[in-house]
Amino acid sequence: MANPVGEDSWLAYIDEQRRHASDLEARVKVVELFKAALGDEPASLRLWLAYCEYFWSLFTECQSQAPSSSSSPSSPSLSSSSSWTEEERQLGRDLFSFDAALSLWSDGYNATKFRIADSHLFWDRWVAIELEQLARTRTPSGVKRISHLFRDRLQVPHATWDQTSQMFSEFLTTYNNTAYEHEFQEVTRTARDAKAAYELRESHELDLARAQRAADRDAEKTKMRQYLDWEMAQTAHATANTTNTHHHHRQQQQQQQQQQQQHPHDPLSVPLGISLYARALTGIFAFDDEIWNNCARATKHCPWSGPLWSRYILTAEDAGWSFHNVESIKHAATNTKALDENGMTGVLDMYTAWCGFLKRTAMDPNAPEDAADVAEVGLLAALEDVELWGKRLYKDAYQGDPNFRLERILIQYLTEVKGDADAARSHWDRLSHHALLANSYDFWLNYYLWEMVVYASRPKAPSPTPPTPSTGAKPARAPTLATGVLQRALTQKMLDWPERIMEVYLQHCNDYEQPDTLHYALDTVHKTRRTVAKRREREKAAAYTIQTQAQAQPETETGTEQAHDQVVANSTQDAVVPGSPLNSKRKRDETAEDAGEAASKKAKSIEMSVDNATSQDAKSKRDRENTSVMVTNLPADATQTAVRRYFKEYGHINSLILHQEADEKSSAALIEFRSPEDADSALLRDQKYFNQSQLSVKLGTRLTVFVSNYPPTADEAYIRRLFAHCGDIFNVRWPSLKYNAHRRFCYLSFRDPNAAYKATLMDGTVIEGHYKLQSKFSNPSHKKDREGAVAEGREVRVKGVHPATQENDLRSIFGKYGKVVTVRLLTNLSGHCVGTAFVVFETKEQAENALQLDKTKFKSQLLEVELGKETNFRPSATAKGDRDSRDSSLAPSGDGDVAMPDEPGNMRPKDAKSTPAEIQARTMAIMNIPDTINDARIRALAEKFGSIVKLVLRPDHAGAIVEFADVSTVGRAALGLEGFEIAPHHKLQTGSVKELFKRKGEQKADPPKAPKASWMPPPPTVRRPVLGRGGAKRGGLGFVTVAKDKE
Repeated sequence: MANPVGEDSWLAYIDEQRRHASDLEARVKVVELFKAALGDEPASLRLWLAYCEYFWSLFTECQSQAPSSSSSPSSPSLSSSSSWTEEERQLGRDLFSFDAALSLWSDGYNATKFRIADSHLFWDRWVAIELEQLARTRTPSGVKRISHLFRDRLQVPHATWDQTSQMFSEFLTTYNNTAYEHEFQEVTRTARDAKAAYELRESHELDLARAQRAADRDAEKTKMRQYLDWEMAQTAHATANTTNTHHHHRQQQQQQQQQQQQHPHDPLSVPLGISLYARALTGIFAFDDEIWNNCARATKHCPWSGPLWSRYILTAEDAGWSFHNVESIKHAATNTKALDENGMTGVLDMYTAWCGFLKRTAMDPNAPEDAADVAEVGLLAALEDVELWGKRLYKDAYQGDPNFRLERILIQYLTEVKGDADAARSHWDRLSHHALLANSYDFWLNYYLWEMVVYASRPKAPSPTPPTPSTGAKPARAPTLATGVLQRALTQKMLDWPERIMEVYLQHCNDYEQPDTLHYALDTVHKTRRTVAKRREREKAAAYTIQTQAQAQPETETGTEQAHDQVVANSTQDAVVPGSPLNSKRKRDETAEDAGEAASKKAKSIEMSVDNATSQDAKSKRDRENTSVMVTNLPADATQTAVRRYFKEYGHINSLILHQEADEKSSAALIEFRSPEDADSALLRDQKYFNQSQLSVKLGTRLTVFVSNYPPTADEAYIRRLFAHCGDIFNVRWPSLKYNAHRRFCYLSFRDPNAAYKATLMDGTVIEGHYKLQSKFSNPSHKKDREGAVAEGREVRVKGVHPATQENDLRSIFGKYGKVVTVRLLTNLSGHCVGTAFVVFETKEQAENALQLDKTKFKSQLLEVELGKETNFRPSATAKGDRDSRDSSLAPSGDGDVAMPDEPGNMRPKDAKSTPAEIQARTMAIMNIPDTINDARIRALAEKFGSIVKLVLRPDHAGAIVEFADVSTVGRAALGLEGFEIAPHHKLQTGSVKELFKRKGEQKADPPKAPKASWMPPPPTVRRPVLGRGGAKRGGLGFVTVAKDKE
């Protein structure tokens, strides 16, 4: 894998490796990782501190005794001394010696001591270890060594100078009290420069600290830039003071002396300036391409920056690097995936520097013989690479570089190196046909100037006395090709600055051309000016119209939004195309057979439980969109258990979806937490490491799209094809049909918010000429109110209806209380009423008035009239006859349920009665159906084998009942459907209806729970006789009294 980039990434990667370092070899590898990290970030205080702490912990752990208490509790080592074998301990004493550990602390201090704001963090820890060792030995050499460390530290500017001075005072009081006064007199004298340097920078440091405490990154960047500019000025002044001025004039020497008197020489400016840049580049400007100047490290931190790659190539060329070394920089740039992160700008900047290097190499008089050929091949290859790169990034919208930088370098090479003006002119001509350049005055001016250069460099006629023509006049030598370029420019109708071209054209003809050409130029310019004037008037009128519309837009915005909302409300009432046969009201027909199903015995109790659950969910609705995170770049072999363990410390995980990427090199996961706060805390793992992989953790907001009103037979493959053009679909989540078999919607989780946004643009798209697709961002808080007669309170339910009652009878009775829209009688297959009917009125008030018919007598039976109640409990879906599956495309309800009513369709004739035995013979059961599969998909599978009379989906038993029109069809369907994989890990099974009802619904696999402590009954009381205890003896039936032995 590639090395991490940046201080944070290195620390995260090393920390992950330390977790698994359980033997000596692994610990040595961690030390090597620290060395590599400091090679990339040599001035990182956090890396140096972590490295020294880890090395010191290895030193203490490999000793024979227990680990020293001096090891920092704030940075615990994951390897304990108990995990060291005796052989590893002996080797570790040689590798991680005491002298090596103290030398490492010294190196870290020297690399970070000029960091004014935070170098004390490293120093305080180091000197604490030194003082602890001195407390054990109390040797004169140790006292001398630490005294020298304090004196050196007090000569360096740092924020905690007073605290360091106090520590030195306590040290001298304890270990060298006799030299106290002398030492402090010397320190006071030598520390003047350090204190003065810090006083100059204190205001900048306070501003930075204030911005950091406020967590204002913009303010912090601004203050740091001002600080850097000020420090650079101090550094430049300090270096100027040390420059040899013997070659300057006396007046300049006097001015410099005056400046030195006003600004005294600061010997600490250079190291402090370098250290400030180190702070910036390991802190807030770690990935800012405007601050970086170290080319190799800069391109690692900011690989997207074309100017940095350009500067890297130029610096390598200036340093005299070989062609192959410079070429390796170019290859490193093209191999990075981030170069086109901000478009083609970075790519063009890098290739411009590379082509410039090739051209200069070919023009070098000391270049090898093949340099010109290599440059030509490289320039042409660069042009081709950039063209392919742009086409890949922008497809047909890419029009090239508006500044044609690479083409100009190639033209210059062909003109100056190859001397082939005709080949260069062909490139100019090819560029002139590009609309982007043909409308640019800058392009035509450059083209014209090139022609003038070629004209000026062309040698005159070699003959000293050219032949005189018969007319006696010599032919004039005029730059006709340059004149033609300007004439072509004026023919461009959309030229951005034609006035400038006309000015140059007239001036050129005045200077170089003949009178007839000048006369033609004057006429051309006159016509062009009139054309341009008319064009300017049209542009002015168009701009005025746009401005007027922009001013009028705020006034009409409110009215437009209201009209749009009304259109949306009207369109969602019927989610089908107006005029289609599907544009009808919802119907609800039931049969006696359905009413007699086993599920109806417990319908009321289950409905109550479902309603209770629904109301409970309304209070604590799962909000997956705001409690989920998308994790990418997981290892390809990562398991759900490992990922759960990795994120468990940030909160309870409700669900986890793990998919391997198509390239099989990594995996991605969508993790749902219990609360948004848990999801926010999981973002701390962003850019951290999971084994060898650096993770990317982003919030799952605006990634999920709610989709409904698609064709009933649509499966996951269909949905993925439908939205394939939007972007990569990570997961498709289907609702459970266990308690409502009439639901038809799904949730699409994309990897990219832009892809999800593109999916929402498909909202309202008509599919297959009938289905008006709904595609919106998932948002549980924006729940649409239910629609329909039941939800609006316009439907009444009538019980106790006489079997001989007809629809017209009920219309005549209920019509007295309002306008009746529909009357539906529940009938059996023979067409007789089963005693229940539904009457829909035009208004809610009319339905409430009809309740007066409750407990009235009709055809010798008492009617029970009540308002219809809406329920989510629909555990089965019934489809009869060979109806078109599109008939179930109606408007979605408030929770996304799309009605798929049990309509009779083209039923068998009522007079074609069948006996129960015949019905049983042509009926079969399909089992092991997931509770996310609807009846339309089952019908599509089953009707391939023959005509279907009736299909009942039973998600509560994970199956469906299918009645065919022909007995022979049952056998073919059983053979064809047995073992068919309708969903991953779900193969269909066939059997009888009895076998279906013996099965239970699909059980979701819950995570294993910890076993609860079972109740253990107390042990039974055992009563045993005790010697010497008197009392009456129990006698009677069943007991034998034993007489005492007489003494």
